Amino acid sequence: MHAETHWFDVWGLDARASFRTAGEQIDGSLQHDGTTYLVEAKWHRAQTDAAMLHSFQGKLQERPDWTRGIHVSYSGYSAPSFEAFTSRRIILMDGQDIYISLWKRLDPSVVIREKARAAAERKRPFAKVLELFP
Repeated sequence: MHAETHWFDVWGLDARASFRTAGEQIDGSLQHDGTTYLVEAKWHRAQTDAAMLHSFQGKLQERPDWTRGIHVSYSGYSAPSFEAFTSRRIILMDGQDIYISLWKRLDPSVVIREKARAAAERKRPFAKVLELFP
Protein backbone atom coordinates (compact mmCIF):
# COMPACT_ATOMS: atom_id res chain seq x y z
CA MET A 1 0.00 0.00 0.00
CA HIS A 2 1.28 3.49 -0.82
CA ALA A 3 2.14 5.93 1.96
CA GLU A 4 -0.68 8.30 1.04
CA THR A 5 -3.37 5.61 1.29
CA HIS A 6 -1.85 4.22 4.50
CA TRP A 7 -2.12 7.65 6.19
CA PHE A 8 -5.81 7.77 5.29
CA ASP A 9 -6.48 4.16 6.29
CA VAL A 10 -4.96 4.61 9.75
CA TRP A 11 -7.78 7.08 10.44
CA GLY A 12 -10.55 4.68 9.35
CA LEU A 13 -11.11 6.05 5.85
CA ASP A 14 -11.15 2.60 4.24
CA ALA A 15 -8.25 3.33 1.91
CA ARG A 16 -7.41 1.04 -0.97
CA ALA A 17 -4.13 0.73 -2.85
CA SER A 18 -3.58 1.52 -6.51
CA PHE A 19 -5.55 -0.25 -9.19
CA ARG A 20 -5.89 -0.31 -12.97
CA THR A 21 -8.92 -0.02 -15.16
CA ALA A 22 -9.04 -0.09 -18.95
CA GLY A 23 -6.41 2.40 -20.07
CA GLU A 24 -5.74 4.12 -16.75
CA GLN A 25 -3.99 3.85 -13.41
CA ILE A 26 -5.51 5.13 -10.15
CA ASP A 27 -3.14 5.53 -7.18
CA GLY A 28 -5.78 4.62 -4.60
CA SER A 29 -9.18 5.43 -3.17
CA LEU A 30 -10.84 6.10 0.16
CA GLN A 31 -14.27 6.58 1.70
CA HIS A 32 -15.13 9.83 3.48
CA ASP A 33 -18.60 10.90 4.66
CA GLY A 34 -20.22 8.40 2.29
CA THR A 35 -18.27 9.66 -0.72
CA THR A 36 -15.64 7.79 -2.68
CA TYR A 37 -12.47 9.79 -3.31
CA LEU A 38 -9.96 8.65 -5.91
CA VAL A 39 -6.38 9.51 -4.97
CA GLU A 40 -3.73 10.64 -7.43
CA ALA A 41 -0.23 11.17 -6.02
CA LYS A 42 2.77 12.77 -7.69
CA TRP A 43 6.05 12.37 -5.84
CA HIS A 44 8.12 14.32 -8.39
CA ARG A 45 10.56 17.17 -7.79
CA ALA A 46 8.83 19.31 -10.42
CA GLN A 47 5.62 21.05 -9.50
CA THR A 48 2.42 19.64 -10.93
CA ASP A 49 1.12 21.48 -13.97
CA ALA A 50 -2.37 22.02 -15.37
CA ALA A 51 -2.06 19.11 -17.83
CA MET A 52 -1.67 16.62 -14.96
CA LEU A 53 -4.65 18.14 -13.15
CA HIS A 54 -6.77 18.01 -16.32
CA SER A 55 -5.81 14.36 -16.78
CA PHE A 56 -6.95 13.45 -13.26
CA GLN A 57 -10.15 15.46 -13.64
CA GLY A 58 -10.84 13.56 -16.86
CA LYS A 59 -10.63 10.28 -14.94
CA LEU A 60 -13.23 11.59 -12.49
CA GLN A 61 -15.56 12.74 -15.25
CA GLU A 62 -15.72 9.16 -16.50
CA ARG A 63 -17.20 8.08 -13.17
CA PRO A 64 -20.47 8.71 -11.32
CA ASP A 65 -21.07 12.30 -10.21
CA TRP A 66 -20.68 11.40 -6.53
CA THR A 67 -17.02 10.45 -7.10
CA ARG A 68 -14.52 13.05 -5.85
CA GLY A 69 -10.75 13.32 -6.11
CA ILE A 70 -7.77 14.13 -3.92
CA HIS A 71 -4.68 15.13 -5.85
CA VAL A 72 -1.44 15.04 -3.86
CA SER A 73 1.64 16.72 -5.32
CA TYR A 74 4.72 16.43 -3.12
CA SER A 75 6.34 19.50 -4.74
CA GLY A 76 3.18 21.55 -5.01
CA TYR A 77 1.57 23.16 -8.03
CA SER A 78 2.88 25.61 -10.59
CA ALA A 79 1.32 29.08 -10.53
CA PRO A 80 0.18 28.82 -14.18
CA SER A 81 -1.63 25.57 -13.35
CA PHE A 82 -4.17 27.51 -11.27
CA GLU A 83 -4.80 29.94 -14.11
CA ALA A 84 -5.41 27.10 -16.58
CA PHE A 85 -7.32 24.66 -14.35
CA THR A 86 -10.75 24.89 -12.81
CA SER A 87 -11.40 22.17 -10.25
CA ARG A 88 -14.69 20.34 -10.63
CA ARG A 89 -14.54 17.69 -7.90
CA ILE A 90 -10.93 17.72 -6.78
CA ILE A 91 -9.18 18.97 -3.68
CA LEU A 92 -5.44 19.50 -3.76
CA MET A 93 -2.73 18.75 -1.22
CA ASP A 94 1.01 19.21 -1.32
CA GLY A 95 3.88 17.77 0.70
CA GLN A 96 3.70 20.60 3.20
CA ASP A 97 -0.02 19.92 3.78
CA ILE A 98 0.74 16.31 4.62
CA TYR A 99 3.72 17.22 6.81
CA ILE A 100 1.73 19.84 8.77
CA SER A 101 -1.24 17.47 9.12
CA LEU A 102 0.99 14.77 10.56
CA TRP A 103 2.92 17.22 12.77
CA LYS A 104 -0.32 18.66 14.19
CA ARG A 105 -1.83 15.16 14.38
CA LEU A 106 -4.83 16.27 12.36
CA ASP A 107 -7.40 13.68 11.46
CA PRO A 108 -7.32 13.39 7.63
CA SER A 109 -11.12 13.24 7.54
CA VAL A 110 -11.22 16.71 9.14
CA VAL A 111 -8.58 17.97 6.69
CA ILE A 112 -10.59 16.61 3.75
CA ARG A 113 -13.80 18.12 5.10
CA GLU A 114 -12.25 21.59 5.55
CA LYS A 115 -10.50 21.51 2.17
CA ALA A 116 -13.74 20.45 0.47
CA ARG A 117 -15.61 23.24 2.24
CA ALA A 118 -13.02 25.83 1.16
CA ALA A 119 -13.28 24.56 -2.42
CA ALA A 120 -17.08 24.79 -2.37
CA GLU A 121 -17.44 28.09 -0.54
CA ARG A 122 -14.42 30.04 -1.81
CA LYS A 123 -13.50 28.19 -5.02
CA ARG A 124 -10.15 27.27 -3.45
CA PRO A 125 -9.37 23.60 -4.07
CA PHE A 126 -5.85 24.24 -2.76
CA ALA A 127 -6.58 25.82 0.60
CA LYS A 128 -3.40 25.22 2.58
CA VAL A 129 -3.59 23.22 5.81
CA LEU A 130 -1.67 25.99 7.57
CA GLU A 131 -4.42 28.45 6.62
CA LEU A 132 -7.24 26.11 7.57
CA PHE A 133 -5.67 25.03 10.88
CA PRO A 134 -3.47 27.94 12.11
